[in-house]
Amino acid sequence: MSYSVELISIVQKEEMVQKYSPSILYEMKAEIYGCCIKLLTGSLSVKSRWEENFYFASQSVRSHGRLYVVADSSRPENAVYYDPQSKTCFLINMDYYGWIKSLALSLAGDVLEDEHGIYSVHGACLDVRGRGLCILGSSGAGKTTHTYGLLRSRLVRVVSDDWFFGRVFGEDVLAYGSEKNFYIRAELAEIWQEFSGLVGKALLDQKGRGVVDLRWVIGKGRFLPLTTLETVIFLKRDPDDNAQVTELRPGEALEILEGNGYFNPHLLVKDDFKARLRSGFFHALLKSGRSYMVNTTAAPEESQRIIRKIAGLE
Repeated sequence: MSYSVELISIVQKEEMVQKYSPSILYEMKAEIYGCCIKLLTGSLSVKSRWEENFYFASQSVRSHGRLYVVADSSRPENAVYYDPQSKTCFLINMDYYGWIKSLALSLAGDVLEDEHGIYSVHGACLDVRGRGLCILGSSGAGKTTHTYGLLRSRLVRVVSDDWFFGRVFGEDVLAYGSEKNFYIRAELAEIWQEFSGLVGKALLDQKGRGVVDLRWVIGKGRFLPLTTLETVIFLKRDPDDNAQVTELRPGEALEILEGNGYFNPHLLVKDDFKARLRSGFFHALLKSGRSYMVNTTAAPEESQRIIRKIAGLE
């Protein structure tokens, strides 16, 4: 199941605000890397997960973007409408919180990349002995599995497990996290037993996922607000490719990113202007360090050994 984004005018936005305002019971503001994103919904479960997931923003702060999460029997499931002018997004008949939180992050990213030179990266970001590493890949390639596999080492600290923001400073690219807690799936404990206690404490939704405080398992000292990126790892699952790991030149890596929509299916606006901005950022990132493609068709422990070696843990 997936969704597509339909861009709407500010006039259409205002019509939808008038239509859905009577169903809004909760209004919550979150601080997402300096942006104030406002949630408006009638769903208690969405409100609760939002509060667990994101840092609180004062209700007195004016919002940079607004996210309506509503139900409407006259519209299809997982309908998304976005007005770029007012930065207002409507999520209709969407019951998967993973998409809701990703679209909130994408909404902040739309503000940040246009006005502040800060870019969204749909991937995990870790710090290994003071050196930043990010893991990118399509759904099902093992991004979450291998991110948490690395977190079993006390030498690894986490900035984000799913989405971070990047900014270029000279020859360096800094990565920043923005989520207070992480949204994980229950199967994680079946792969890495070290996280069984974490999953056991989670309040899981109908998708078998829940927002959890990773500090329960790895401790407070292994969370970082930012790191300097030096390594990019792309994951793929291709049984027809015998190569387990390949080092990529910057141009090759950028071509992979562009050909896969930057591995981010949640981008709200996808036009030529945005593509130039995003490719410029990723070109700077790829030039600043080394990039690798890892094929994860092997057993998790075998692929994890390769990733650990790239990360300098073996």
